Amino acid sequence: MRVSVSWLREYVDLPADLPTADLEQALVDLGVEVESVVDLRETVTGALVVGEVREIEELTGFKKPIRFCRVDVGDANGTGEPQEIVCGARNFAPGDRVVVILPGGVLPGGFAIGARKTYGRNSNGMICSARELGLGDDHDGIIVLPGDVPAKPGDDARPVVGLDDVVVELEITPDRGYAMSVRGLARELSHALGVPFRDPGLAPAPGGTDTPAYPVEVRDTVGCDRFAARLVRGVDPAAPTPGWMQRRLTAAGIRCISLPVDITNYVMLELGQPMHAFDADRIAGPLVVRRSEAGEKLTTLDGVTRALAPEDMVICDDTGPISLAAVMGGETSEVVAQTTNVLFEAAHWDPVMVGRTARRHKLFSEAAKRWERGVDPALPLVAIARAVGLLTEHAGGAAGDEILDIDHVRPRTPVVLPVDLPSQRVGVHYPPARVVALLEQVGCTVARGADRLTEDPGEVGVTAGADDALSVTPPTWRPDLTDPADLVEEVVRLDGYDRVPSVLPTAPPGRGLTWQQRRRRAVARALAERGYVEVLAHPFVAPGLADQLGLPADDPRRRAVRLANPLSEEEPLLRTTLLGPLLGIVKRNLGRGQRDLALYEIGAVFHPRTGAGSPPAMGVDRRPTDEEFAAADAVVPEQPRHVAVVLTGDVEPAGWWGAGRPAGWADAVQAGRDVLAAAEVPAERIEVQAAEHAPWHPGRCAELLVDGTVVGYAGELHPAVLAALELPRRTSAMELDLDALPAAPVASAPVVSGFPPALIDVALVVDSSVPAAQVQQALVEGAGGLLEGVRLFDVYASEQLGADRRSLAYKLTFRAPDRTLTVEEAVAARDAAVARAAERFGATLRGA
Repeated sequence: MRVSVSWLREYVDLPADLPTADLEQALVDLGVEVESVVDLRETVTGALVVGEVREIEELTGFKKPIRFCRVDVGDANGTGEPQEIVCGARNFAPGDRVVVILPGGVLPGGFAIGARKTYGRNSNGMICSARELGLGDDHDGIIVLPGDVPAKPGDDARPVVGLDDVVVELEITPDRGYAMSVRGLARELSHALGVPFRDPGLAPAPGGTDTPAYPVEVRDTVGCDRFAARLVRGVDPAAPTPGWMQRRLTAAGIRCISLPVDITNYVMLELGQPMHAFDADRIAGPLVVRRSEAGEKLTTLDGVTRALAPEDMVICDDTGPISLAAVMGGETSEVVAQTTNVLFEAAHWDPVMVGRTARRHKLFSEAAKRWERGVDPALPLVAIARAVGLLTEHAGGAAGDEILDIDHVRPRTPVVLPVDLPSQRVGVHYPPARVVALLEQVGCTVARGADRLTEDPGEVGVTAGADDALSVTPPTWRPDLTDPADLVEEVVRLDGYDRVPSVLPTAPPGRGLTWQQRRRRAVARALAERGYVEVLAHPFVAPGLADQLGLPADDPRRRAVRLANPLSEEEPLLRTTLLGPLLGIVKRNLGRGQRDLALYEIGAVFHPRTGAGSPPAMGVDRRPTDEEFAAADAVVPEQPRHVAVVLTGDVEPAGWWGAGRPAGWADAVQAGRDVLAAAEVPAERIEVQAAEHAPWHPGRCAELLVDGTVVGYAGELHPAVLAALELPRRTSAMELDLDALPAAPVASAPVVSGFPPALIDVALVVDSSVPAAQVQQALVEGAGGLLEGVRLFDVYASEQLGADRRSLAYKLTFRAPDRTLTVEEAVAARDAAVARAAERFGATLRGA
C-alpha cells in the first residue's frame, strides 16, 4: 500500500520536522514492513516552475501537430523574458497556467532537460504532463492548473502539483487489514509517536431509515452480514475529480476514472471500507444479495465474462448478477459518462468467501485484498456519509433522505486474558496497569471487574496475582484479535519489540542425521551424479489427473485428500503419486525448448486414512494433551516419502563423435537399481521382474522388489498417458517408495584379495520372457563362493537363435582370497553356474 504523509497528517499530529528515517523506524517498530519512503521533492531536480502561456504559433509541414509557445516564467529564467518552448500537446490555450521545467532540470527516470533546436525552432525547457512528472499515467495532454490555484508565473510548481509530499510504500501482513487505510496507519503512528489521533471512522453519520434508499433483499446473512446504501440524484456527470483527490489517488497507485468511482476508491483508502457506485438508472428492479446459482455468468468491469461458482456472492437485479460482491462490479450497472443518479453501496462481507472468490477468478482487486484481511463492520454508514458528502460537494445533486442499513453483525466475543500471561510468554515484566493501558490504546474494552484486582498504593493503576484475568473485548476494526495470544502480541508490539531480550536457547547435543535422512541424501546424490536434475513440484493436483494417468477405477491412488482451503480451485487435491506433478514439469520444460530431460524428485505423497473422522479442536491457550495429539495424528493422512525420475529425449547426445542414444525403459529400471544401491539394500535381496501397473506400458514395465515386497515400478509410460499429457513417445519413468525400504544392514569390512582374478564370459540363450536378473541370480547361486562379481554386458536376438529367444552375455569374475585359482577351478565354477541356469531356465551356452 502507498500513502502520502500529507494525507496521514489530517488524522494524526505528526511533528512538522519529523525526518523520514524516524517515520520509517516508527512503523518498523510496530511490525509494519516499509518497502520504501520517497520524498517527491527529490524526484524532480532543477527549476520546476509555474508558467503562463502568452502566445501559441501553430507549426505546419510536420507529421504531427507542433506548437511553438512563448511562456511567461517570471524571473525563473534570469531574464524575465517569455521562455520559448516547442510542445506537441493541444489541450491548452493562451492564458492557461502550466508547469514548466527549465534547462538543467532532470525529470523522473533521469531524463535531463536542456536547450535545443527542434522543428526549426529553439526550445528552452519543457511543458510537463502528469506522466512526465511521475504523477500519473496521463500522457495525452499537459497539466493545466485550475483557476483557483493561487500561483503566479515563476513560482515553484512543486507544492502546486503535489511534489512537495512524502510517499510511504508499505507491505501489510495478512493479519493487519486495518492498516490498509489512512485511518489504520494514522492510528499506528499515533501509538508509535505518542501524538493525538482523530479517528475518521467515528465521524457522525445518519442511521438507517424505515424507508430504504433502494429495495434490497439479503438472502445470505453469513456471506453478507451488513448492507448499506444511499442514493444521490441529479449529479453533474461532467464534474471532474478535484486535483487534490487525483494526486492522492495517483500517489497511492490508483488510476482516476470518474468522480463517483474515484470517490469510492478515495473512501476505501481513507477509511478502509471498500465501496461500489451503481448507476441507479441502469438497475432493473430490486437488488438481491445471494450466492450464485448454477450456470450464471457475469461480465465484470475488466471486460471478462466469468462463470460463477456456487460459493460466490453476487448482487442481482431482475436481469441477473450485476456485481461480483466484494471483488468487482459488473459492466451492466457501472457508472458511465452520462450517469446522473448514483447509488452508493457499502457492505460487510465474509473474508473467507471473498478470499476464495478472488483466487477462483484470479481477480485480486484492491477491494478483495482488504476484505480477505478483514474490514470494520461498523464503517458502512460512515463511509456512505463520506462518499455522499464528497459527491454532492463536487458534482452537485441531492442526497436522498432514505438510508438503507441491513445489519446482522454479531457483537464481538470477549477474550479472557490472564493479566500475567504477557510476562509469562515473553519473559519481560509487564505490570497489570501497563497491560490494561496498552490494550485500551489499541481500542479494546477491558473489564476490570475481577475481585482480585486491587489498587496498589505504590503503583498507579491495577495489580493482580497470578490467577487474575481480564475480560477484553476487541474493537470492531481488529478481527484478528480472537485469542489471548493475539492480545499478548499487541502488548509486546506496542510496548516495543526492542525490550524483548534476544536469548538463544541452548542447543541440546545431537547425534547427527538419522539414518532416514542419510538415506535420502545418498539417493539424491546418487541420482545427481548420474545426470538427473532435482525439481520440487507443488503437491497439489487436479481431480482429472487420475484419468490422465489411466489409473484403474479400483486403484487406491484415486483416493486423494481434498484440501478445505486450496490455493487454487483447479488443484484442490494432494498428490498420491509423484509422477503427475513431475510429468507436468517435464511438459513445461519441453514447451520451453528443452528436449533432453532427466529429472527426479524426492517428496511425500498423501494417502487418506479410512474412517479417520475429524480432528479435535485445539486452542492456542495451552499445550494439547498427549491424547489430543494422538487423536489429531490419527486423522493426518499417511505421508510416505517417494522418489521418482522421468526421462525423455537423448540420454547420450549425438555429435561428431557418433550417434547418440535415446533414453528408454531400461534407463528407468537402472535408476531404480541405483536408488536401491544408494539406500544400501544388498543386491541379493533385490529382484526385478516384469509387471503391469498404470501408468506404465504393460509390455515395458518392471516391478522392483526387496525381500519379495514390491517397493516401486519402472519402465516406459503408456502411449495413452503420453498422448493425454502431450509428452513425447518413449518417455520413461520410475517411482519407488523410500519409506518401504528396510534399514541398511551393518556392513562388514570387505576382504581384499591380493591374488589375480579369473575373468570368464558366458553367453546364455534363454526364452525372451525370462528376466535377466533371475538368470544372473541363478549364476550367482551355482558359481559358489569363488564368484566375486557378475555383470550383464550384452543382450542379443536374431533369427538364428530362434523365435522368442535371446542371448544374455555376462562377465564372471572369480577369485580366491588365499591363492591363485587354477584354470580347472575357474572353469569348474563357471560350469556349475551355467548348470544352475540350465536347470532353472533351460539355458544353453550360445554356440555350444
